[in-house]
Amino acid sequence: MAKKRQSVSFAAYVAMIPMALTVLLAYLGTMLWTARVSVSSSRTFPASDFVGASQYIRLFNNERWLLSLQNVAVYGVLFIAACLIIGFLLAVFIDQKVMAEGALRTIFLYPYAMSFVATGLIWQWILNPELGIQEVLHKLGFAGATFDWIVDQDMAIYTIVIATVWQASGLVMALMLSGLRGVDEELWKAARIDGIPRWRVYVSIVLPMLGPSVSTAFVLLFVMVVKVFDAVVAMTQGGPGTASEVPAKFIMDYLFGRANIGLASAASIVLLATVLAIVAPLYYVRNRRAAKGA
Repeated sequence: MAKKRQSVSFAAYVAMIPMALTVLLAYLGTMLWTARVSVSSSRTFPASDFVGASQYIRLFNNERWLLSLQNVAVYGVLFIAACLIIGFLLAVFIDQKVMAEGALRTIFLYPYAMSFVATGLIWQWILNPELGIQEVLHKLGFAGATFDWIVDQDMAIYTIVIATVWQASGLVMALMLSGLRGVDEELWKAARIDGIPRWRVYVSIVLPMLGPSVSTAFVLLFVMVVKVFDAVVAMTQGGPGTASEVPAKFIMDYLFGRANIGLASAASIVLLATVLAIVAPLYYVRNRRAAKGA
């Protein structure tokens, strides 16, 4: 029996070898290579010299990069907040045992199954001043109505928020709903007996219980914020001008359009460090809580 267990365990380790190699070579290997290129003078082709932090200094002296950081900060705060709030409200709505619950779950979650390119194109048409909402309002008789955010430098980034919130809220809804379905029914009975308003139960009791779901949703949304690219390119191409420029588009432009892989690699490492700075503490806290619970 012991030999059989050892053979099964050995087979499991053998089956994990391809994934381990993928992680080591495709992920860690490329990250280390990118870090090495970021401290070289590489432009069109990788160079083997060492220039220290000069690429990072050039990066943070680049106005376009600083604008992209500003844009992604505004986008990230609004996107994550809106997705968490809307997703939670949708989950609460569906948790009321509404009719056609399965159909509603599918409808709310369906946008997440679409690519960000498709989402961007759909919302580009909807927000186009000559084809979308503004034109519809004009045909309804509201001749002075304007909704031209997508071509307004001050408002373009908010159109990206609208489109991506529409797409990602369903994912948050699904995560929150799974957490709500784990809440003990006795809690609701006790709250009704004590006369506690339902909204107060959600805010004071249920939301703290949904901590794991909220943190998971936050991490997934944060990763979406860092790598937002497809929706921006499909909707605005980073414009008007550079009004909706984001770090991922900056990296792709300098990597392929301007043939400056040293600067693009430095920007990539900055984004990687940002993700690790946010995700690593959350992962550590969750593991500590799990260990204390065990």
